[in-house]
Amino acid sequence: MSEQTRHDKPEASGRVPARRRRTLLAAAVAAVGIAFVGAGVGFVGFLSQLRGVETKPAGNADGIVVLTGGSSRISDAVELLAGGYGKRLLISGVHPTNGVSDISRSLPDNQRLLTCCVDLDRSAVNTRSNASETRRWVDEQGFRSLIVVTSNYHMPRAIVELSHAMPNVTLIPFAVIGDKWREEPWWTSAATLRLLLSEYVKYIAAEARVRLAHLGLELPPENGD
Repeated sequence: MSEQTRHDKPEASGRVPARRRRTLLAAAVAAVGIAFVGAGVGFVGFLSQLRGVETKPAGNADGIVVLTGGSSRISDAVELLAGGYGKRLLISGVHPTNGVSDISRSLPDNQRLLTCCVDLDRSAVNTRSNASETRRWVDEQGFRSLIVVTSNYHMPRAIVELSHAMPNVTLIPFAVIGDKWREEPWWTSAATLRLLLSEYVKYIAAEARVRLAHLGLELPPENGD
């Protein structure tokens, strides 16, 4: 074997790993790009589900549930109850130390309703447990339809969780629009954008968990959102 041939072999073998590394790098960059585009498209789809104005339900339901955590959710839910949109109201996610009297102080015009027709759930600590406690309440009441009251950005995930917990109950969303949402476009506020991105991630996680549950892979409950 000639001296030239012996020198050519290491160079040729050295070029193969370099070419492979470039191929793997290109594949990784392409995968990241596809994932980024997919996430962007998904985020746009998520935003398309968010209502920009509050619209009264088209019809009545057996009951109403409000998921605590945002401003004016409870007052809007009580107004729906007062308007005859449901027979009873469940306030889900109430702090363990709060009672009806604490809520009634902020809603002095609806004392009678709060006494006769409002139930409090103090066990729920996140959206998933909101759904579990709501299912228990719905079963006790024998309800078959439910108006769901929560913030517009939280509604998609709430519907995913509630639909999974109560597949045979008709859910009617009533999205509450916060003052900040009304006053400025979400893309002009860094805080609102962070909130939406965070909620989008949680929504995707809830969708994935529910799909896995449909395949028989039920994940353990989490302590918080």
